[in-house]
Amino acid sequence: MLLVVYLSFTTWDGLGSFPSVSGTDNWERLFDDPTMRQAVKLSIILTAASWLIQTPISLLLGVWSAGRQKNRAVLSAIFFLPLLASSVALALLWKSLLDPNFGLIAEIGPWIGIENGNVFADGTSAMAAVAFVASWQFIPFHTLLYQGGARQIPKSFYEAASLDGAGTVRQFFTITLPQLRNTVITSSVLMVVGALTFFDTVLILTEGGPGTDTTIVPYLMYETGFQAYDMGYASAIATTLVIVATAISLLMVRISGFTAMRSTREGM
Repeated sequence: MLLVVYLSFTTWDGLGSFPSVSGTDNWERLFDDPTMRQAVKLSIILTAASWLIQTPISLLLGVWSAGRQKNRAVLSAIFFLPLLASSVALALLWKSLLDPNFGLIAEIGPWIGIENGNVFADGTSAMAAVAFVASWQFIPFHTLLYQGGARQIPKSFYEAASLDGAGTVRQFFTITLPQLRNTVITSSVLMVVGALTFFDTVLILTEGGPGTDTTIVPYLMYETGFQAYDMGYASAIATTLVIVATAISLLMVRISGFTAMRSTREGM
């Protein structure tokens, strides 16, 4: 990381001669670059979409799979399969499925409002496809977190609630959700940092296109460093990404009060 910070103050193509110090040129360019501003905006959109999609689904699946029934164990094993494959392999799979000529999308596209089946021809649908594939892949991971958290909740809480006449829905909102508060915070921090550093699926699915409509910050860093061979500016982008991701994580932990590590079983 220290080397990357140093390179952000240099000019270097990454191949031949040694880096030459250029002062703050890369940083001045960073703050004036419209492509960088668009990439930041798209990264924020992808992060927000990922959280809004993954959190409720993984929370409900995690609570449901925390049950001890045999059928839930079998279905949970099936749900967790995407977690076992690499991001590149899954991206290649979904790229085939979303191929407008030969993929499944060519058949079902008209049913969901995509007449020609080409989800990558429009920036909005391309970003939606990226968010969908990312969520499909990582929901199992966050489901595991919620499953583990839900299994730690004492059964006596639910037994007492049942005696008081509370139904399943009320028990979820008055017992399960409050008891999973720290798990929600942990999952959210991991989700936000993961979305901000998301890269390989964008590379495989869209290559930042159409145009630059899915060029998020990590992909812009890759393009700048390994396609344009501008390692100095790419290092400035990388340093900014690390600083922002770290700051957001610390802010979420601070605001949520997670640092206090208060027990959710106080009084027991």
